[in-house]
Amino acid sequence: MIVAEQKPLDELKKMMKGKKKVLAVGCGTCVSVCFAGGQKETRGLASALQTAAAVDGEELEVHERTVQRQCVQEFVAPLEDDLEEYDAVLSMACGVGIQTLAERYPKTRILPGLDTNFMGQPTEPGIWEERCVGCGQCVLEYTGGLCPITRCPKQLMNGPCGGSEGGMCEVDNAIPCVWNKIWDNSENLDLMDMLMEVQPPKDWSTSRGGSMRRVVVRDDLHQPNADGRTTTIEVGEPEPITPPDAPEPAPAAAVDTEASDREAQFLKDMGLA
Repeated sequence: MIVAEQKPLDELKKMMKGKKKVLAVGCGTCVSVCFAGGQKETRGLASALQTAAAVDGEELEVHERTVQRQCVQEFVAPLEDDLEEYDAVLSMACGVGIQTLAERYPKTRILPGLDTNFMGQPTEPGIWEERCVGCGQCVLEYTGGLCPITRCPKQLMNGPCGGSEGGMCEVDNAIPCVWNKIWDNSENLDLMDMLMEVQPPKDWSTSRGGSMRRVVVRDDLHQPNADGRTTTIEVGEPEPITPPDAPEPAPAAAVDTEASDREAQFLKDMGLA
């Protein structure tokens, strides 16, 4: 899951300068689980911002609303009817959700309420630890499911550095040496022979760098280059094919209702409603 935390109140107060009415939009998935931007946190922050403004002798009205996933266009579509009332939207989502709002509503000022940290795992109540950097070339097959790219400060690909002591990392002795854990479990997973093979240097070309990465799953949207890599082909939306006796298309309001129904079904499937 994506782990984030709320920005400091002083930083958020600066964002609110000159604004009279703001909509704080929470997100009901990742940032809700890590207690940063769910419905409860969004409501609390809206109240805190209004109180802080009153203390400073300013007028600020903060309304709050939570959608299930801000990173999906369909889930943020119902916000459209109300946005003209507000000077800005304070997004309580990760960076992906914030950009989804900004791209869908380019005439509305979208402000970040959170700092997005990493993709992580809850290791104990109230604690999340980074487990993936999204490098684009997963090596977990030969490391027994433990990531040395994320969990080794030196990002070593061929075993421990030799500086660890008592199974703890020499860079930070508060964290376990991940290579020590990999080797300790290698016999159980029959990985000894694979771990003895020297791995080549990490190919960072698949990681973040240079431009935005993209994954395309439809075969008709990409084609191989001579070097085996793929090129994304931009294609327009196909023209709808309507049979002669087909009924009139549903009005915009019906589309919004369908999106709401899908959201309700998603909540039910997730056991959240």
